[in-house]
Amino acid sequence: MTYLAKLSQHIDRVVQAATDPGAAARSRLTASWRRSLVHHGLDPGHRQDVQRVTEPALAERRARSEAMLRVAATKIDALYQLLGSSGCGVLLTDAEGIVLDLRAADGDVGVFEAWGLWPGSDWSEASEGTNGIGTCIAETRRVIIHRDDHFHARNTAMSCMDAPIFGPDGELIGALDVSSARADQTESFNRLIAAMVVQTARQIETDTFRASFPKARILVTEAPESDAAALLAIDRDDLVIGATRGARRAFGLAQTGRLTPVPTADLLGRDEGPTGFEKAERAAVKRALARASGNVSEAARALGVGRATLYRRMKRLGIDENR
Repeated sequence: MTYLAKLSQHIDRVVQAATDPGAAARSRLTASWRRSLVHHGLDPGHRQDVQRVTEPALAERRARSEAMLRVAATKIDALYQLLGSSGCGVLLTDAEGIVLDLRAADGDVGVFEAWGLWPGSDWSEASEGTNGIGTCIAETRRVIIHRDDHFHARNTAMSCMDAPIFGPDGELIGALDVSSARADQTESFNRLIAAMVVQTARQIETDTFRASFPKARILVTEAPESDAAALLAIDRDDLVIGATRGARRAFGLAQTGRLTPVPTADLLGRDEGPTGFEKAERAAVKRALARASGNVSEAARALGVGRATLYRRMKRLGIDENR
């Protein structure tokens, strides 16, 4: 089958599936195709280049995402070091699907730019239809869009693995993408890459959250989703003042926006005996004291709190410094 015949076949397949409401109800992919065709009014046979914002507009977007970009830089460098030699590029976008940053090998830069995988490019679903970045953002979940899963026929040579990134207030702030146009890219390899993408996205989310609450102590909790970052920020008065999206879901807090401070004990509960939180806090304090050979000042520095604060916690937790 010729290249043009394959494109034509893809276009027919997408249109047929997207115009069948029943098919859209049974498949997330087909539902995205339907959004692209019906809601966004896109044509799967569209051949023009990916739209780009202007340089001033890109600079403005990068400035708005400065906190995320600063935290993400080393993380996407590390991810690229693992995947770059296999012909993959690592991209970071804002919450609207505009590419803010890219890591790609010198020999692959021309290919990525030609595909529109370039800073300033608009990969929202409204612009490009079903694709890794846009669909990840539209559905706020991890996705793999492999070749013919794409809406536009001109994008079907690519494989894209994406994960959303949520900010300290629970709002979506971006997406992390790994894309490849290698002909030998397999779906099993895509799944392996996708796991690394999710892990890196959660690291970016976690470090962005920690940076937003520099004076609070951070408690890592369990989340209902295995790949969600579930952290609480607790101030010196034992009030929960911040929570990641995963923690908000786990504790039934407002999904987005600034939190109304809530006592940690009220949120985590203290019924009979020490809770898991108290046990974890007690263990952390005792570990710090052990490493400091009982020196309270040194242990306080290691825990990132003041000496007086540590004494108060030790008293509350029943820890005797002389023991």
